[in-house]
Amino acid sequence: MTQTPVQPGIMDIALYVSGESRLEGHADVLKLSANENPLGSSPAAQAAFRAAAGDLHRYPATDHAGLRAAIGEVCGLDPDRIICGVGSDEVLQFVVQAFAGPGDEVITTEHGFSMYPILARMVGATPVTVPEAGRRVDIDAILAAVTDRTRVVFVANPANPTGTMLGADELQRLVDGLPPQVLFVHDGAYTEFADGFDGGAGLVDRHPNVIMTRTFSKIHGLGGLRIGWGYAAREIVDVLNRIRQPFNLSNAQMAAAEAAIRDTAFTARCAALNAQMRDRMRQSLIQMGVACDESFANFVLARFDGPDTAAAADAALRADGVLVRRVGGYGLPEALRITVGDEDAVSRVLDCLGRFMAGRRAA
Repeated sequence: MTQTPVQPGIMDIALYVSGESRLEGHADVLKLSANENPLGSSPAAQAAFRAAAGDLHRYPATDHAGLRAAIGEVCGLDPDRIICGVGSDEVLQFVVQAFAGPGDEVITTEHGFSMYPILARMVGATPVTVPEAGRRVDIDAILAAVTDRTRVVFVANPANPTGTMLGADELQRLVDGLPPQVLFVHDGAYTEFADGFDGGAGLVDRHPNVIMTRTFSKIHGLGGLRIGWGYAAREIVDVLNRIRQPFNLSNAQMAAAEAAIRDTAFTARCAALNAQMRDRMRQSLIQMGVACDESFANFVLARFDGPDTAAAADAALRADGVLVRRVGGYGLPEALRITVGDEDAVSRVLDCLGRFMAGRRAA
């Protein structure tokens, strides 16, 4: 082991654990543990990715101009205020690298995305976790936690792993209550699954201390390529670009992402399927006696009567070749996060859980 001192906070980081994809003894595994798109990615994106194979020897553009222009055109945003990263995670990392450090505080919420505390510790800042109320972000709790050391506030909206969501008025109240020197990060990875939601773009346009982030990993089905983006005031984007590696995205990544975001018909098809199957899954779970909040994402949070029941339900699903996500690490040991799949996948999950719950009642 090297004697070189490790930077403060790094050894406090618990390694991130991704959703499982393999299950011993099952050839036909249904993976519903990582919130992936059951329809995959746009055929146009796949074609663009294949076409880019002929230019693998070429360095990519450092300004991401074509991709930013496509995002701006489709989303109605100023391309000069967009920054692209290796997944939205990298954009979030830029934020803490640029605006937080030792002695500073970064606010996260009780059931918030597990990467937020990791990012804070990465730069030596202190993560401050505030309670939620009924699995929803509690604005008053956030505002009460703000001190003169607070530099960044992270909120995923719609939230992961709860699927709950703050409305426009609630978001506005939160931003209005923050000091101007505190940067509010609105993580909108699941924006497209919340009908009519702008992902926080309006907040960004009204407030210079707000940045929203988005991803191509969820509705666009490009999780394997790792592409994300952020939208903020030009001054913030200028700061973030100064610490961004110049060649952080390849030509193939950018070509696939540009084709994906321009294929609005495919995106709409994915959103419609998700809404239909999400409602079916939630209503069926409730009828079985499994609690389930309304979700605005591409997953549902199934809540059982205790951790032991959740573990048993997970075991029943695994025995049936279905992988979902245990979320005890998010403070929800009684729950399972289940990605919304296509019709066959949802039927398979509901059939298994229906048998499980019937067996519990019979016992």
